[in-house]
Amino acid sequence: MGQNKKKLSGVFAPVVTPFSSDELALDDLRFNLRKLNETDLAGYLVLGSNGEFKSLSNKEQIRVLEVFAEEKGNKVVLVGTGCESTRQTIEKSKLAFKMGFDYVSIITPNYFAKHIDGATLQRYYTQIADSIDIPVLLYNVPGFAGGVTIPPQTVLDLSKHPNIVGMKDSSPTGPAKFLSCLDPAEDFHVLAGSANFFYPSLHLGAVGGVLSLANSLPDPCCNLYRLFTQGKYNKAKELSFRLARLNQAVSGSWGVAGAKAAMDIIGFKGGQPRHPLQGLTAQAIKQIKQAIINEGFMSA
Repeated sequence: MGQNKKKLSGVFAPVVTPFSSDELALDDLRFNLRKLNETDLAGYLVLGSNGEFKSLSNKEQIRVLEVFAEEKGNKVVLVGTGCESTRQTIEKSKLAFKMGFDYVSIITPNYFAKHIDGATLQRYYTQIADSIDIPVLLYNVPGFAGGVTIPPQTVLDLSKHPNIVGMKDSSPTGPAKFLSCLDPAEDFHVLAGSANFFYPSLHLGAVGGVLSLANSLPDPCCNLYRLFTQGKYNKAKELSFRLARLNQAVSGSWGVAGAKAAMDIIGFKGGQPRHPLQGLTAQAIKQIKQAIINEGFMSA
């Protein structure tokens, strides 16, 4: 197994950024990482959508990265470094490399969405990958990127670049369209970006997943991956349905606020999202707790 495939296989938590009165709560972040370090998670995505990276200043992003550098243990760390300009993305990616992280995950630029086509994305990712020493993961998430999506042909072309080693796909239908066109000979590996399609994606050739639910329920998420690798498909399928239903009740319905509420219910420190996002009502929190109980991940 290639080094990248080995490091990217398994479940990653897109770690949330805790706040207290809208300020960074770095002690809560340390608490969460120390708990997560004791699980079978392959690693973490830091400064992703669940990390509310768009709501953090550059200085705050660096403070969050410093905590990860100190607390990551033996986990593989992917850092979200995508900015609107190629130049800024390169600068941020160089910083991630200097701080000793493993990969950068780069979202598609999207402010000028009408002008971001396959050719533009190909130039963007190639220029970045040529300029940095840390391996690159493409990040395809049209729902958070003004509808911008990386065309499968562009993914196929970029997969041949020696420093572009994979992608995270969070498009609504999942990564099947990319997996079907990739060359298995390339050292390029796909991570599914949601519990909704994590399990079917593994059957189609994805090597792992970045799952919001892994913030609150890392063990069941890792268990699903383990059952798949052991060929216990009936058990895996049943667990997958439970996790996907719960995912709809948590992140699907409430986004980051839901992911954080589920963490609080389970015993992590999720807290409130950063304004203008609002935390959940007592009623919504009750619904999430009930959903966790109904799916058998917690006793009443």
